[in-house]
Amino acid sequence: MTDPALGPFEPRLVRQRKRRARARFRDASFLHERVAADLADRLEAIPRPFPRVLALGGGGLFSEEMRARPELSARICSILEIDLDFIDPEHLPFAPSSFELIVSPLALHWVNDLPGALIQLRFALKPDGLLLASLFGGETLSELRLSLIEAESELTGGAGPRISPFADLQDIAGLLQRAGYALPAADRDVVTVRYGEPMRLLADLRAMGETSALRERNPRALSRRILARAFDLYRERYADEDNRVRATFEILTATGWSLHESQQKPLKPGSAKTRLADALKTKEQSAGEKPGD
Repeated sequence: MTDPALGPFEPRLVRQRKRRARARFRDASFLHERVAADLADRLEAIPRPFPRVLALGGGGLFSEEMRARPELSARICSILEIDLDFIDPEHLPFAPSSFELIVSPLALHWVNDLPGALIQLRFALKPDGLLLASLFGGETLSELRLSLIEAESELTGGAGPRISPFADLQDIAGLLQRAGYALPAADRDVVTVRYGEPMRLLADLRAMGETSALRERNPRALSRRILARAFDLYRERYADEDNRVRATFEILTATGWSLHESQQKPLKPGSAKTRLADALKTKEQSAGEKPGD
């Protein structure tokens, strides 16, 4: 079994997958382009400057998105872009209070210690700095995961891990709060991509550097027989009327601010100065009182 202290991923393999994918990344960057545009849309709604920005992941697409938006780009002086083939996000080399904004497009789902990485990113933010991070969620590649499990179980009598685990939406805001962020929030975007053949999906995953980098790898090689059966099941279960197969990608976006005294704070219980009943111009009733009594 994988040592919980180490986590499910092998960082060396993550960097290796990303390096190998670098030359082919733009051939399958449609999800990263979507995320870069979404993060830029969110920033456009926040009317403040971000002089120094860290972009962790994304293959340079965030900078390209900024160049396409002159008004937003004018609020940013410099962007430092670093991908996972150069850096371990669990051991960040940045001094405290280095950035007003940190964006992380589709990178943090490869982190073993996500709470620890979020804490390090918070330390790297200046007070009242903003973190915007998108990562794959638990529904991602559900069709491929189930097809592989069923095929391997059918042919060998058992199935081991083949696809990385992903965080769930309900976990993200809680992790931000545990890491000390103010105003934590999380939302999701479910993207369905359609392919003529399941093999094309695997090719895109390799080009994105998103193939499995599990520390505890299945001792059995993924044989052609298992893969062929998995593809048959994939077509049977997840093909549309035009025989194209579906692949689900759930994208979670986490938002949090480093603490600052100017930020809004929730009122203490019992500190309200106006009763809700007075504001609504209605009569206040106890829980056991019926209307008209």
